[in-house]
Amino acid sequence: MEKKTKKTETKVEKELVGTGKEKLINPRGRIFEGKVIRKFDKRIAIQFERMVYIKKYERYARYKTKIHARLPLNLRQEINVGDLVRVQECRPLSKIIHFIVIKKIKSGEEK
Repeated sequence: MEKKTKKTETKVEKELVGTGKEKLINPRGRIFEGKVIRKFDKRIAIQFERMVYIKKYERYARYKTKIHARLPLNLRQEINVGDLVRVQECRPLSKIIHFIVIKKIKSGEEK
């Protein structure tokens, strides 16, 4: 008889955080795709548009959302401003960082 394993998680590389106690960042929850608008040392800021229906006017409005995400060590050299990336929700890592970068989808066009 085979034991039933837990629900298979999305295959995401987990990153070691901290130096003393090795804690893992376990991605879970919502997934977003957006364009990198700023790159910092250990994080990036992404922006994406979403359509929201406004009942009063019976129209759709376009809103922009900005998210800060942790940048894993293995992706720091690959990701630059203008790239399209996928981020996933994780535990709160700081005051503004609640997401982690999963992968790079497409390179940005540099001029």
